[in-house]
Amino acid sequence: MQSPDALFRPFRLKSLDLPNRIVMAPMTRSKSPGQVPGPEVAAYYRRRAAGGVGLIITEGVGVEHPSATNDVAIPLMWREDALKGWAAVVKAVKAADGHIMPQLWHQGIMRRAGTGPYPEAPSMSPSGLVVPGGKPVAAPMSQKDIDAVVEGFAKSAANAKALGFDGVEIHGAHGYLIDQFFWEGTNQRTDSYGGSIEARTKLACEIVAAVRAATGPDFPILLRYSQWKQQDFTARLAHNPAELERFLSPMVKAGVDMFHASTRRFWEPEFPELDKELNLAGWTKKITGLPAMTVGSVSLNDDFIVAFIQKGTETSEAHLDTLLKMLDRGDFDMVAIGRALIVNPDWADKIRAGHFDRLVPYDPKALAELV
Repeated sequence: MQSPDALFRPFRLKSLDLPNRIVMAPMTRSKSPGQVPGPEVAAYYRRRAAGGVGLIITEGVGVEHPSATNDVAIPLMWREDALKGWAAVVKAVKAADGHIMPQLWHQGIMRRAGTGPYPEAPSMSPSGLVVPGGKPVAAPMSQKDIDAVVEGFAKSAANAKALGFDGVEIHGAHGYLIDQFFWEGTNQRTDSYGGSIEARTKLACEIVAAVRAATGPDFPILLRYSQWKQQDFTARLAHNPAELERFLSPMVKAGVDMFHASTRRFWEPEFPELDKELNLAGWTKKITGLPAMTVGSVSLNDDFIVAFIQKGTETSEAHLDTLLKMLDRGDFDMVAIGRALIVNPDWADKIRAGHFDRLVPYDPKALAELV
């Protein structure tokens, strides 16, 4: 393994000073009964902070809206009992000198009607479509619905700041609500929220602006986006850099501080016909000038799909060397680690010490418990 020094350079984002470039990626665990994170959740995140992670982004957290989540074990960023639980999580992470942000999440139409803590609430979506060309399964969101969701994100971000979180990440990826507006295949609206690629960012821009107004100018706001969708791994929002610029620019103006560019394999170039090295995070940074975060099977040899078919994933020193070269030349600024951190709470400390050979390969059986 080549020198990991690039991973351990400090980084400043707005008012936040981070000790290194390593981020715990958001990963749904469904281990918060009654949607309240308990002592096991606090200990789980604390172990990653103690293991050297520079910034933790929590699992997706339901925003203040009745149809935000489909699972009664996914935590909320509202309600007194849930906020009390998160206060304990923040305290535990800070005791280990860590930094932590919640990922604010609304599942949209991917939350099947009749599920979650408020089953009577209708599911939200721009056009009622789960997949492009499918049959609508819900009514398109009204302006009142949209305003309520925007307000829910803003209130939840304000709650996070009051609890002592270091910023927030807005989940705009993987086919969930914000991404359903981004994606032309599921956004068939003819009003100001649909049509051009710029218009389809309007909901995200309104959410970012509302979060900024609720939290102030120095509170870091991250936005995660993806080309791929869980409904279609081959989907693309932008087919070339010019389209990507049209997509990202409105959100830059709205106030995003960093983009988290979600890919399944970080080492794959986004537009190989133009550049055989830059991945999606690299193009995002080049186009916007803002800091960017990469993610996707870091230190592993295959993507997360193996988790769905219950196969383990081996470690890959070659892929880690590739990552270090990309980070060292400045393609992106931060690196999010997912599955490898589930089985290696001390991933950062092992890498810093040069002990790649001591990394535990990912095993989907680890999802059964918080360890």
